[in-house]
Amino acid sequence: MNEPQVIGFDIYGTLVDPLAVAVALRPYAGDQAGRFAELWREKQIEYAFRRALMRNYQPFDVCTRDALACSAQALNINLDDRAFQDVLGFYQRLPVFADAAFGLEALRAGGHRLYAFSNGSRQSIESLLGNGSLLAHFDGIVSADSVHSFKPDPAVYLHFFRTVNGRPGRVWLVSANPWDVIGAKSAGLRAAWLNRGGTKIFDPWGMAPDVTLATLGELAAFLAHENGRHVQTGAPLAQDGTPT
Repeated sequence: MNEPQVIGFDIYGTLVDPLAVAVALRPYAGDQAGRFAELWREKQIEYAFRRALMRNYQPFDVCTRDALACSAQALNINLDDRAFQDVLGFYQRLPVFADAAFGLEALRAGGHRLYAFSNGSRQSIESLLGNGSLLAHFDGIVSADSVHSFKPDPAVYLHFFRTVNGRPGRVWLVSANPWDVIGAKSAGLRAAWLNRGGTKIFDPWGMAPDVTLATLGELAAFLAHENGRHVQTGAPLAQDGTPT
């Protein structure tokens, strides 16, 4: 029988759909709503990366707010204070992907320990997962906010590994974001890439996910068919590059 795994789930883009914010943007952006949502997401990630590199930390909610302001300016769309807050409020109610609940239920039925593992603040993640009726599936929430940095900083993955009392080769990240998968692999975790629709490209960085999924429900089946095989994977590295 397989030993239960510890599985951390990215939230934005993996369990909830940030591009669905286009619905809230449409009254203000019209036909540009889809592009607005994409640019906002791109800038949100970029700002988190910048702050991590500069060691100039602000919570992910600040990155989200600043990215919204930048995107509106770039597209020449005027959002007054009420519209700005209305759109930001929608970000706390992003819809979950259709396969999320089933996939989490299947993994819990397999005895695995599940954690929400996000760059987002604990408050925002609790709100998102609560609104999406997913919160009860998790054993806990691990936020990058505790480290005052953001994934893919190795310190964030190391924090997750330590928080869940991980064992080498038994701790996973599940993410739809290739940069997140590469960050986890670089830090010594196992990683599943969720490529819904099969349209995304995985960055050619000389490493690959342990498994690529078309739906979240496939992970439970993959783990069940590993037949207890232990994969030799190093423990996450400390910030100075030494094994923990």
